[in-house]
Amino acid sequence: MITNVWPAVGMEEHSWVSSAGPGSTSRRQALRARGPYEAAVPAEIAALTPAIPVETAAAAEDATTEIVRFDAEVGAIAAPFPAILLRSESASSSEIENLTSGARAIALAEVSTRDTPNARLIVSNVRAMEAAIALSDDLDTGMIVEMQRVLLEDSRVEVTGGFRGEQVWIGGAGNSPHGADYVAPHADRVGALMSDVMRFARRTDLPVLQQVAIAHAQFETIHPFSDGNGRTGRALVQAMMRRHGLTRHVTVPVSAGLLADTRRYFAALDAYRAGDLVPIVEAFAEAAFAAVGNGRELVADLTAVSARWNTVTSARSGSAGRRLLDVLQRQPVVNTGAVALALGLAPVNAQAGIDRLVGDGILRQIGSASRNRYWEAPDVLDALDAFAARAKRSARRH
Repeated sequence: MITNVWPAVGMEEHSWVSSAGPGSTSRRQALRARGPYEAAVPAEIAALTPAIPVETAAAAEDATTEIVRFDAEVGAIAAPFPAILLRSESASSSEIENLTSGARAIALAEVSTRDTPNARLIVSNVRAMEAAIALSDDLDTGMIVEMQRVLLEDSRVEVTGGFRGEQVWIGGAGNSPHGADYVAPHADRVGALMSDVMRFARRTDLPVLQQVAIAHAQFETIHPFSDGNGRTGRALVQAMMRRHGLTRHVTVPVSAGLLADTRRYFAALDAYRAGDLVPIVEAFAEAAFAAVGNGRELVADLTAVSARWNTVTSARSGSAGRRLLDVLQRQPVVNTGAVALALGLAPVNAQAGIDRLVGDGILRQIGSASRNRYWEAPDVLDALDAFAARAKRSARRH
């Protein structure tokens, strides 16, 4: 059914029983948390075909063309850009949730336990994005549950393994849904709603970027988990783009584009719940353009780094040091064990390659330890931090 008016979220009343023990909240807070509350009732959308205004639809198609072109451009380059762009997308998606960390901390967290909590969470998001790409042919509720499990298995494993069985809400007081900005559907509705939205996500008769934007907004409206909804929902974006052929080689960092104006992004989700599709489709179209532009700059920066390294290194062709140059683009913090594993070398030969690149000024040791040492490639880390800074500068302009 083609519809010009997308169904707004309805509401239904539920009773509220607080789980807070006596004395855990003030009397005033306890009074505010009493009585029934209203939870969202989203419509099922699997059989609906949205009618998007011509101008918005054209912008989404132009953005789709840019995504496909960028994917083909980068896919033709013999460099580890898929891993680099996936890490950048994961960091940007995490930053939307106020989980921030520099490129060095994230890279260090991938090879050691010397990390900050945020960096560890971002690394978990990298794994969730990898799972999204690997499972994109499935695009069903089981795939969503698995993505959220990978995301939270190291931090909140107790809320993984299935959809939530409790009420969740956004904003307001922490002890009840009363006064929340948005109260997600009651847990009893989540399973059917998730099956419905995944049927919508698998359709092959819709313009893909519009479909991606709407499926993402419906996912966030359902809020199917107790934690990790935003990051899982943005991983779904990547899975859908891969499933429907927008991307074949790389992860286009759409979250970096959404990060440019998070207020607009969250307002677009609110508008979707009110029945207006235009803001979320426009937000995704503009995010895609921004992501491609920023991604092209990152690719250019790293291509220049590789060219400079090839002119300054003293490592012979085929040697451990020369082979290590390719590893450093996707893994810019290493230790001897990581290099030995990546190159299939004995530790002594891996260390020789590291030492060669230290002498060339390509690698430098982190800290001054004489044991359990780690080395970083500053050129790559600078390029990754510059990518993040461009998104932040764009955010400050709004």
